[in-house]
Order: sequence, then C-alpha cells, then structure tokens
Amino acid sequence: MRVLLAGASGAVGRPLTRQLIAAGHEVVGISRSQTNAERLRNAGAEAVVADVMDREKLLAAVRGVRADTVIHELTALGTTNMREALQGTNNLRTTGTTNLLAAARAVGAHRFLTQSIVLGYGYRDHGPHVITEDAAFGEPVGGKLGDAVAAMRSAEEQVFSADEMEGIALRYGFFYGQDSMTDMMVNLLRKRRLPVPSSGGFANFIYLEDAAAATVAALEKGRAGQAYNIVDDEPVRWGDYLDTLASGLGARRPWRVPSWMLRAIPYAHAMMTTSMRVSNAKAKRELGWAPAVPTYREGIPLVAKASR
Repeated sequence: MRVLLAGASGAVGRPLTRQLIAAGHEVVGISRSQTNAERLRNAGAEAVVADVMDREKLLAAVRGVRADTVIHELTALGTTNMREALQGTNNLRTTGTTNLLAAARAVGAHRFLTQSIVLGYGYRDHGPHVITEDAAFGEPVGGKLGDAVAAMRSAEEQVFSADEMEGIALRYGFFYGQDSMTDMMVNLLRKRRLPVPSSGGFANFIYLEDAAAATVAALEKGRAGQAYNIVDDEPVRWGDYLDTLASGLGARRPWRVPSWMLRAIPYAHAMMTTSMRVSNAKAKRELGWAPAVPTYREGIPLVAKASR
C-alpha cells in the first residue's frame, strides 16, 4: 500500500517507516521540519512538511499526494515539560485526528490507523482481571488525567465513525527501546533519582520494534472498526522492571517510597499506581503477530546495550 504516515520521525515512526518499506509498502512521511523530511527521504520514504494542527496548511501540503492509508503516530511526549507534553498530545489526539481525517479524504485513503494507549482503560487498580478489547475504554474521569482519557476516546471514536473509512485503533503499552522516554528513565536511574512506590501496580510494556511490527500487521490484516491491544506477553510491576533495568545498566537499585510521596509528581504517581494486566491475544489471533521481544527480561538487555 501507499501510506501517509504522521509522526514518521517519532519513536514509533522511525522503525515503522523502515519496516513498512521492508514489507514492500510506500511511505509518505509528514514532518514539521525540513531536517526530518530529509532524513525520511534518506531512509527511502517520500516526505511532506506540515504541522497537522494547522488544517489549511496540512491540506495544502498533501495536495497532489495519493495514499491508500493514513497512520496517525503523533504525540508530543518527547518534550521535556510533562504538562506541555500531555496537553500537546491531547490536542494531537483530538484536533490532530480531525485534521488527519480531512487529509485522508483529500489523498483518497480508505483506511486509517490511529495510535491509542492501554491507559484508556482507566488510571486505577484493575485487580487480577485480564483486560481485553471488550472492556470499557475511555470512561469519563475527573482532572487532568480525565482530559487525557477523553482525548484517547476522541481519537478512537473519530476514526471508527468516519464515513467510508476503515478505522483501526492500536492500544499500545508503554514503549521502551531507543527513544527519548527510555533515555530519560536511564539517566534518572543512573543518578538514582527515580523512586519506585513500594506498592506499585502492574504495567504493560511493548518494545518499539515490536510496536512497529504490530502496526504493519494491523495495516495489512486488521479489521475495520476494531481496536487491538499491542503489549508484550507479561505484565510487570514497576519495581521489578526498574530493578532489572538498573541492574542491566550497572546502577544501584531504585529507592522504594510510599505511594503518597509521588503525589508531588501527579502523572508519575498515576502511572505507577495504576495496575492492569492487558491481553494481546486478539492481536496475535487476528493479525498473526507476536512480539519478538516477549518480555522485559529479553528487552532490557537490548536497552542496556544501546545505552552504552
């Protein structure tokens, strides 16, 4: 297929561009900078320069472009200010999705994949229950986290309800690999500045290369109107994950603190006290995909090697 990829220069976008081309697809990447556009061209993709938050300039940039599918992989999570990153990501999932759907119609696309995240199942302790795609997603909650959940829901609902468009949502776990968030975590661990709640919950991770592979599989085999959980095979407590990462880096074990002490960092508190066990069975069954890095035990040595 011919794919218009928004976020082609991001954490998922880079391996996704490479894997799409390797699978025989053509990629037209959307980038906000000429520098990243040139990198995309060097990787074998075409590129257009546009800000998806500016509808008119986006539509002007894709004038004359033709594509079968649009893939939305945009977030603002690479920025250093977490509040700005969350708000920027919310905007990309609401207004950005609206604008990309307009671009999809302009380029003649009939298929649209959007990134989502398993945290849309709710920032809370889900207990031992294994979460599948049939669980309630995007239920209203209060506060800033409510804004984030509402944005996740908006992106999915827009894509699923778009006329004459085969909409698919990919509910990713926490990314790790060669990306800015992993680099930040590595730096904090080395300085022993990343405390872990003593009663932290279970999290669901996905290695970046596996996230990209699942996205290619969803492009080729995903069913319209469906969401897919893209996580690895084993949920892990934050403490165990960070202990293993610290050990791989040759760093000291992270401090253990009571959960309430993280309330000064609201997003970290919400993330590390949320507990869920998410199933990837549907993605395996319908997409013919399985993570090449099945758990953090196999993935962390790759991160540690890269960090050297």
